[in-house]
Amino acid sequence: MNDTGRRILLGRVLGAFGIRGEAKLESWTEPRAAIFRYQPWIVRDPQGREHELSGVRGRESGKFLIATWPDITDRDVVEAMRGTEIYVPRSALPPPQPGEYYWVDLEGLRVVTVDGVSLGTVAHLFSTGANDVLVARDDERERMIPFITPQYVTSVDFEAGVVTVDWDPDF
Repeated sequence: MNDTGRRILLGRVLGAFGIRGEAKLESWTEPRAAIFRYQPWIVRDPQGREHELSGVRGRESGKFLIATWPDITDRDVVEAMRGTEIYVPRSALPPPQPGEYYWVDLEGLRVVTVDGVSLGTVAHLFSTGANDVLVARDDERERMIPFITPQYVTSVDFEAGVVTVDWDPDF
């Protein structure tokens, strides 16, 4: 798959930790400390400014990660980074295991029912905690389909660009 320009959002800065310029991070990698393996990062601050960053170190602490940024030792500087998003190019990540998908790879694929009815394209996915949800959007509506295989999502065909679902088009 061509991932030119595609990025994966791996985490974000939640705020300062302590007084020495460390940051609390939220990470969506599995395991969550793996976020430190995928450097350099492309960081985007809440104002939309982006830059590349390398050399961030970190450790686990409860439900967060604690990060040490290169050349930053001031708590106020880190606090100003609250909300900064951490991205990497899609190509920086290992290939998914069989039956696993990176959400960004599914976005834009056509969604059709097992009976061939088009439900639009994959707009995005999100997690409810209980399961992931695929959002299929066409010109008229949005459908939220539990990403549960094979019960609702029966197949994903990247070559054809299609996600097939067992879903009532009227639901």
